Amino acid sequence: MLPELDTADRALHAAAVEQLEQRVMDLALERTGARHGAIFLWDAKRKGLAIDFHVVEGLVVTLPGALLEPRRDGKPNGIAMHVFEANASRLVNDTSRDPSYARYFLDVQSIAAVPIVYQRKPIGVLSVSAREAGAFTAAHVMELEALAASAAKFLRRAQLYRATRDQGRPFLIKGLSPQWLDVERRIERVAYTDAAVLITGESGTGKELVAHAIHFNSRRAAKPFVTVNCAAIPETMLESVLFGHVRGAFTGASFDKTGELQKADGGTLFLDELGELPMALQAKVLRALEYGEVQPLGSNKAPERVDVRLVCATNRDLPARVREGAFRDDLYYRVGVMTIELPALRTYKESLEVLAHVFREQACKRHDKQVVDVAPAAMERLLAYGFPGNVRELRNAIEHAVILADGEVIEAEHLPRSIAAPAAPPSLPRSPSVSPSAPKRPTLAAARESWLAPLEARYLRDVLDDRRGNVRGAARDAGIDAVTMYRLLKKRGVPFGRG
Repeated sequence: MLPELDTADRALHAAAVEQLEQRVMDLALERTGARHGAIFLWDAKRKGLAIDFHVVEGLVVTLPGALLEPRRDGKPNGIAMHVFEANASRLVNDTSRDPSYARYFLDVQSIAAVPIVYQRKPIGVLSVSAREAGAFTAAHVMELEALAASAAKFLRRAQLYRATRDQGRPFLIKGLSPQWLDVERRIERVAYTDAAVLITGESGTGKELVAHAIHFNSRRAAKPFVTVNCAAIPETMLESVLFGHVRGAFTGASFDKTGELQKADGGTLFLDELGELPMALQAKVLRALEYGEVQPLGSNKAPERVDVRLVCATNRDLPARVREGAFRDDLYYRVGVMTIELPALRTYKESLEVLAHVFREQACKRHDKQVVDVAPAAMERLLAYGFPGNVRELRNAIEHAVILADGEVIEAEHLPRSIAAPAAPPSLPRSPSVSPSAPKRPTLAAARESWLAPLEARYLRDVLDDRRGNVRGAARDAGIDAVTMYRLLKKRGVPFGRG
């Protein structure tokens, strides 16, 4: 049933595992019409169900280290744990009446869950859920059982792979927006090469996170990932940090020092804030990249050979700095073999609720707190705020709120003051030419939606017609994944089958 998974069987690595789980989850969502789903795999060392792959509202959410453990306090273990322990499928169409239901991440009312069985023993659980009651049928459960059976041996390999390496997976939510889909495609295509990558975007958009994802999914994943922030190190010290020095190379050099380029040998060097790299060092960095040679300060020996993959990031306009003579054009072309531009949070605010809950889960784990929800008033404040600091600011705001929360819910007053009580914009005098009784002009968002909706619906109908109703084929033609295509079809009211 899943012949395309043979590639994972032949060459299992981080990217292949994720593609495998993505494929299984996509099929589960398509066959049940769900927008939420998860793959749980048993972690023998930690004695719990690791949440290995998680989709919420069409977004792929990875929570490294997230674990469901059997409870000993009398509270419900959750449907997934019940299915695993009983090794039996479960259909719940009203969670309020089910004694095993335990809220995780977001409240749901319907759940269909089946065990993933390998050699007659459960190794995990495949689950889908919905916010509305009565969403699934016995036929949906049978579909999930068939899918779990066909994927079991591949998921067993994924389970073993997870168990034999560290749990330091980079946290990266997928499918946040059309712009992020392009980012994800670029990461997937460039990660397994040795090409230099330049990541651009505003401060706080996740540039270091993407750099980690590129390294983690590369052939160099087992080798070092070394970070140098060019803006955080004084110019007089940066050369020594990058290239190292020998004892006596300069005043205070009382010992030999290995440079970060040497430390990254075989792995990846991440140069953050590349735009701040001094002109005097740019030529030396370029030579190190071109020839793979490093000469420590004060050394008279032959240059040391290094094999380093370079990933850089900047929030500066490097082409402008090249025109100004502040950045070498040859270095710019060398580091920008592949450029990945990260979108600002304000361009995908529709995904903010899911992001907020992800950061709430992380903060609770970090600070050992039980904060299970965000109050509607607090979410309204988050959605209304502009977040100039992007995802980093959102993460810090949620952590701030989790620390201050004195109960299980984040209230508006727990948020940072700039978000909880934003300053009112100064009132402007009304133009005398505008009548107070004139009809209110629609907001820009409302005007854009009224213009976009019919055009997007017509496009979706056309691309679906071209594929004779095949949703997966239409998604490929549109350059999006199938889950996003189903979400858009439902949003725009375009009828579709299950193709």
